[in-house]
Amino acid sequence: MDPRLKAFERLLNIMDDLRKGCPWDMKQTLESLRYLTIEETYELSDAILKGDIQGVKEEVGDIMLHLIFYAKIGSEKGAFDITDVLNGISEKLIHRHPHIYGDTKVVDAEEVKRNWEKLKLKEGKKSVLGGVPDSMAPLIKAIRIQEKVKGVGFDWEKPEQVWEKVEEEISELREEVKLGKSQDRIEGEFGDLLFSLVNYGRFIGVNPDEAIEKTNRKFIKRFQYLEQASAKAGKTIDEMSLSEMDVYWEEAKKFE
Repeated sequence: MDPRLKAFERLLNIMDDLRKGCPWDMKQTLESLRYLTIEETYELSDAILKGDIQGVKEEVGDIMLHLIFYAKIGSEKGAFDITDVLNGISEKLIHRHPHIYGDTKVVDAEEVKRNWEKLKLKEGKKSVLGGVPDSMAPLIKAIRIQEKVKGVGFDWEKPEQVWEKVEEEISELREEVKLGKSQDRIEGEFGDLLFSLVNYGRFIGVNPDEAIEKTNRKFIKRFQYLEQASAKAGKTIDEMSLSEMDVYWEEAKKFE
């Protein structure tokens, strides 16, 4: 037997055992697993950003367990089982890759993405944006929205055009703040600016979600150095002046 199939069957059998005999596993539902799956997904994201390949392997295993768990509950409800899940995704992949399983010709990955969105509409999707989850994190949602509309040709042509839009949004936000407009108006312009920056990031090959997370981590590292270094010097951070704190901040940057 293919070792991949053997390993998959082993996990399926373990899931059957847990569902029958483990008090914790027996009480789980689709709803109770949901937030745990989200947590595991963030842990996988952390491992990827850290370059921790061993961690990636472990987190992929955790998520795989969750997927098997959902399929097990689905089978208990008589709704679907793991066979339905796997056959369903296989059929979808075959249908959406006519350049592999049919006669369609493509020149690059961008054309593949455009065809993907067109095929989804032919399958009965009412909107290109219909597959974007309402509960998705807003920054990631902005990225997905822009990627999806690009798939049907609704996009800028050059990065310079997008940067002009960023500058336009900066000016509009500055004007709203200067004129003391309502908070809703200011918030709206701020949102427009963020959306245009996400768009520009896409054009220059920067994932905004990954970029801001790396900046978050960098800021945390520098600030914690500031806390530790000032404590060693016998200083209390909340009693220090900004200029005093800035000395340690610059030191932290040098250590990078």
